[in-house]
Amino acid sequence: MHRRRSAMSDPGPSGRFGRFGGRYVPETLITACEELEEAFRDAWDDPAFRAALSQTLELYAGRPTPVTPALRLSADLGVTLLLKREDLTHTGSHKINNVLGQALLARRMGKTRLLAETGAGQHGVATATAGALLGLGVTVFMGERDMERQQLNVFRMRLLGAEVVGVSGGSRTLKDACSEALRHWVAAADDAHYCIGSVMGPHPYPWMVREFQRVVGEEARGQCASLLPRAVPDVVVACVGGGSNAAGTFAGFVDTPARLVGVEPAGGAAVAGGEPGVLHGFHSYVLQDEDGQIQEAHSISAGLDYPGVGPEHAHLADTGRATYVSVTDDEAVAAVARLARTEGILPALESAHALAWVLKAAGTPDLPAGSTVLVTLSGRGDKDADQLARLI
Repeated sequence: MHRRRSAMSDPGPSGRFGRFGGRYVPETLITACEELEEAFRDAWDDPAFRAALSQTLELYAGRPTPVTPALRLSADLGVTLLLKREDLTHTGSHKINNVLGQALLARRMGKTRLLAETGAGQHGVATATAGALLGLGVTVFMGERDMERQQLNVFRMRLLGAEVVGVSGGSRTLKDACSEALRHWVAAADDAHYCIGSVMGPHPYPWMVREFQRVVGEEARGQCASLLPRAVPDVVVACVGGGSNAAGTFAGFVDTPARLVGVEPAGGAAVAGGEPGVLHGFHSYVLQDEDGQIQEAHSISAGLDYPGVGPEHAHLADTGRATYVSVTDDEAVAAVARLARTEGILPALESAHALAWVLKAAGTPDLPAGSTVLVTLSGRGDKDADQLARLI
């Protein structure tokens, strides 16, 4: 099969995006990663696998998702704002795209269980959902702090049949859930597949997850072509924690003139405030002190509360193809209320970071009046209702 040649293409067996990426795992996991890379390459080149995934995404997950013009908010801001509606997928976020791909791949490899980490709970819910659909056991690791602020998603995972394991170490958030899931995978690799939720981890995960999420950007590019006179928006914006929704979105526009903007939380801005380092099996920008010790990230959004960023995002930042900015917790909360009250759409706190940058930038040199801007609304805000009720 002909492979796409673009700025976001196959990183090759080294798994390197420029100087970032790679595979930094214990010797016991090298074989598992190599087997996974071989299995993914084989499956991705198999028309039958691609067709099965596309059909499942359509009939089960609800693809394609629409691009919705935000008419009232556009009029307020003086820009044309379009929303790529990943909040309308089954389970309520973009996570299902990647999880269904990995779950079908795991079954193809003969695995019987899925392991996952989760922060906001949306990846955990998607993994539990795919496990129930395909008859695979599911264990989800989740920091105890995140379990407290995302109780609805904990209940959903358990109702779907998943075991949810609380992680009490460290900051009790996403970073610690990732560490615990990796430790568990060392002993369980023979029968379990580690279903990583973002474009992070050892090769082939950053590349594989981006390819499973590419559907977001490719759909959006075609939809924008029918909605916009110049076919391509001036600016494409997505929130970035690990960065899977942004990577999938950017993949559809990286070869166009569109400016790409990733929005990080101010308390976890790894691109702006980090240094090159190794975390959870990959080399990228990481929040760390002068001794190389990992520093804690802080965000109102459990899904963005991570001290690193996917290696391909680090490379896009280094090359200047994408720009990475940050917004505060207060700005994200205000963006939730603004979209809810002008468009009747309640975004997840993660997605609200991307929208908050648009609200702040509209009418400035960063986003001049008359610009067209696409924002990936990566998830819906039902999961954040209890938290928002205490904040708004």
